[in-house]
Amino acid sequence: MSTNESDAIVLVERVTKVYQQGRVEVRALRGLDLQVRSGELTALYGPSGSGKTTLLNLIGALDHPTSGRVLIEGRELGLLGRRELSHLRRDRIGFVFQAYNLIPVLTARENVEFVMQVQGVPAAERREKAIAILDEVGLRGLEDRRPAEMSGGQQQRVAVARAIVSKPALVLADEPTANLDSKTSDGLMELFTALNEHHNTTFVIATHDQRVIAYARRIVHMLDGRIVDDVGQDAA
Repeated sequence: MSTNESDAIVLVERVTKVYQQGRVEVRALRGLDLQVRSGELTALYGPSGSGKTTLLNLIGALDHPTSGRVLIEGRELGLLGRRELSHLRRDRIGFVFQAYNLIPVLTARENVEFVMQVQGVPAAERREKAIAILDEVGLRGLEDRRPAEMSGGQQQRVAVARAIVSKPALVLADEPTANLDSKTSDGLMELFTALNEHHNTTFVIATHDQRVIAYARRIVHMLDGRIVDDVGQDAA
């Protein structure tokens, strides 16, 4: 790749991931290398079982590789302690999950405020930032609704607002359009594109959805735990 190591917000080197399922050894990743620069909007594209979610979990410090190393902003995750990893996930990485993972008893605003509360942000500042980001993602007037009172697309936008409100260096999204219809999916990807362009937010999105691919500036095609194609890596 042409990306220099010093330019990479994400650096994955010779990474393997092996799971044991009973007596069967499953090689989810096979000596994989990947670099992502700040400001890229990258799609990890491939069918179920290709390794894209496994890779996303390693980048997000939710799991660790069997061999190889993963660096975020130059920090090797395997050398960090549990507390350092927790702070890295809290402060530098935003997560958007397929199942939204909103807290059902909290309002949209309270869900967005939750991460900031953990970070120790004062209440008045939390409220102001949460309302502003919900407005930016198109949810003005819905701040006091709970997840059950919102559509799937609205809930996913709350999840996006929660992921980006603290301005993380990197946002990871795992199949974010899987539960959305085509119109809502387009709206979500237009939102990702706007955030990428206006705030230089770095996105890595695991998907098998062709609608997502249409918006990605870089497409990393995965199959059987390997990268088989990488299109657009010099576009950023």
